[in-house]
Amino acid sequence: FVVGDHSLETFKPLWQIVMGWACFLYITDGYKVYPCVIEDGDHLVSKTAMTRVEGENCRLRHYLARLHRKTLCYSKSVDMLTTSVRLLIYYL
Repeated sequence: FVVGDHSLETFKPLWQIVMGWACFLYITDGYKVYPCVIEDGDHLVSKTAMTRVEGENCRLRHYLARLHRKTLCYSKSVDMLTTSVRLLIYYL
């Protein structure tokens, strides 16, 4: 995972990791930065195919209060957020 905003600069390090998996097809939700780096023939935009990913995101937010949206229950420290997510993934 990569922590950051929704910019292309944040997506590039994540894309470097994902490219190493050598997938034949990448399914995304159609966010505007994806076509900048994913070739058209390898890219499928499908919100319905994203249900598993969205389910995992919901599960992470359920177990880790600092990922909840619109709450004050989170740390603003990127190091603390990164460490918390790593610990959660380890225990799950």
